[in-house]
Amino acid sequence: MCPLLSQPFDEYMASLERFCCDCLGLRRKSTMNKDLASEAPTRGTHKENLLGTTTIDETRKASRKGGRPASKSPLPLDTGCSANGKAHENVHNKFSKASAKVSQIDSQEEATHSSKPVKETHHALRYEDPEGNKMINEYVRDCKIGTGSYGKVVLHRSRKDDKLYAIKIFHKSRLRKLRVAPAETALMDVLREVSIMKKLDHPNIVKLVEVIDDPESDYFYMVLEYVEGRWIFEGSGPPGGIGAETARKYFRDVVAGLMYLHKNHIVHGDIKPENLLISSEGRIKIGDFGVSRTFEDENDELRRSPGTPVYTAPECCLGVTYRGRAADVWALGCTLYCMVLGRYPFVGDTLQGTYERIVNDQFWFPGDMDPDLLSLLRGLLCKDPTKRLTLDEVACHPWVLQVSPEPQT
Repeated sequence: MCPLLSQPFDEYMASLERFCCDCLGLRRKSTMNKDLASEAPTRGTHKENLLGTTTIDETRKASRKGGRPASKSPLPLDTGCSANGKAHENVHNKFSKASAKVSQIDSQEEATHSSKPVKETHHALRYEDPEGNKMINEYVRDCKIGTGSYGKVVLHRSRKDDKLYAIKIFHKSRLRKLRVAPAETALMDVLREVSIMKKLDHPNIVKLVEVIDDPESDYFYMVLEYVEGRWIFEGSGPPGGIGAETARKYFRDVVAGLMYLHKNHIVHGDIKPENLLISSEGRIKIGDFGVSRTFEDENDELRRSPGTPVYTAPECCLGVTYRGRAADVWALGCTLYCMVLGRYPFVGDTLQGTYERIVNDQFWFPGDMDPDLLSLLRGLLCKDPTKRLTLDEVACHPWVLQVSPEPQT
């Protein structure tokens, strides 16, 4: 039995806010079948330098204004692997050149991607300039992007480089009071996210730029790369989804970013379309590391599963320990399913009903679905985590390597 309580569907969807909204539970509209968001505000006061322990987190949906993604060839996928058991050898050979080309693109782009270390600033000056602009150090306030249970995200422009940045703003005193688990506070979550984000530098992951933590102020700031594009489900694609061709292009980017995380011993913990931003160049960037975890060696065993329920792996529904990377792969499968079909693979009328369907049911698919796509989804959404596809196998899957026309956006 799943350790869950039944509740009306509307209340269930509203309750997902703490699990599912953008970097800190940002309010946004979704064009999918069910909206998975709602949230709460922030407040507090205290003096302490949090950087003495660790530093910052990252923004997931900083993008607000939709730009049309530029048409580009399939983007980075590091595919130095052997084909999975379900991928036929002749198909793998057929697409080996495409795979090598994609890997080459990935290597070149990673080499040119900025590896500038995260800046740590220990003073925060809040003031208004002579023109009445609200300032935080060199950053000029533009507009609020979102509000969540931990804090808010505000768009700012730097007077040093004239670039836009998404700044997450927290009250340290409030973070200390919020309990996210019996022995954990929201502050611990933020500091963990800070520590993880400082390690990350990849073209398919939102970049943390600066942490501002003044010991004389209750405010704590995280300055993040602003992804000036749109969300996956904003105004494109056929009714109910974005279509297989566009989904494949975006999926490759997500796989590349997730492979990078796993190779660096990081489990994302909340992969879903709402956490994927499309840059103005048409590249997917993974955001929201608020529930991410690190692991040592190959031991990615976790117990706490605070991700979004409809993307939760079957083994996570049972209240036992689970493997973080395999759970990320399941969420990746749910994400692909949502992108292609515009619906969740498993959802019930209550929270408990959703978990029971995840554990017991098989996903629906249309009769005319591409056999390669169906094969991939079955491998990603395999109930047994030991038989689920690995990311290396996903990267070499025929559907992923398939050369397709440029998506129409």
